[in-house]
Amino acid sequence: MTLPVMEPGVSAPTLRRWAAAVDDGPFSSLCWGERIAFANPDSLTLLGALSAWTDRVRLVATVVVPQLHDPVLLAKALATADQLCGGRLTVGLGVGGRHEDYRAVGADPGTQTRAVMAERVAVLKAVWAGRRVTDAIEPVGPAPVQPGGPPLLVGTIGPKTLRSAAGWADGLAGITLDLDVESQRALFDVARSAWSAAGRAAPHLATSFWFALGEPDTARAQVHRHLRHYMNWIPRDAVDALAPHTGFAGTEDELAAVLRGFAAAGTDEVYLIPTSDDVAQLQRAADVVAALNDSR
Repeated sequence: MTLPVMEPGVSAPTLRRWAAAVDDGPFSSLCWGERIAFANPDSLTLLGALSAWTDRVRLVATVVVPQLHDPVLLAKALATADQLCGGRLTVGLGVGGRHEDYRAVGADPGTQTRAVMAERVAVLKAVWAGRRVTDAIEPVGPAPVQPGGPPLLVGTIGPKTLRSAAGWADGLAGITLDLDVESQRALFDVARSAWSAAGRAAPHLATSFWFALGEPDTARAQVHRHLRHYMNWIPRDAVDALAPHTGFAGTEDELAAVLRGFAAAGTDEVYLIPTSDDVAQLQRAADVVAALNDSR
């Protein structure tokens, strides 16, 4: 389950309530994403809070853009978080889709490439391995709880980026706009082949989609409102054209059927993305997931 960090005016008490409910519930992971030029919480600060607010659930920062951070400081922050949460951290890395985020932090949009991302990953792994990255007396610490650092997922929907990440990523954190299971199956096949060719263990395969539970028209309107707010870098008419076909809007039984379809395609995890900060949506989704878990 993804936290409603992209909802307008989301508050700390709401985030804490969601985190506690996800930790108590049937979900395998608690997720959130990163944006800079937007009113969402800072990802790394939130990670520290979530480490204190939860005890069980895995914490998945689904997309951190390493080019927006100093890589040594990012490595230190993530290793600290891995200690604080007791080794429950997974990190998704991507190049990002918005130049405005790069400009907001003074980063060069020209570094928005797969090659530069891989260079930043190499720095992260060097720090986590305890190798000195400067001539300092001590290496940069602390050491992460998980040997070698937290698992890294590549955030992408493209096969080129997926293939290029096979040497450093432990899996995929993707997204599907139209819930096309066969397209996800094909992308997963690319991942399995690329990881095998790189001599790596089978990748963790995750996808995500926006959801709203309720009567179809009401739920679809909720998704539409969310996308208009979140996709503010896209012209409004383009968002309006996407909204009727993006994400899930429907009943609990229909969501269960969609999740079963992704499971059959080999998906290890689906990261559900809420389109409201109403905890009732979380509770309804939790009931669906609990029932699916019970039926296994």
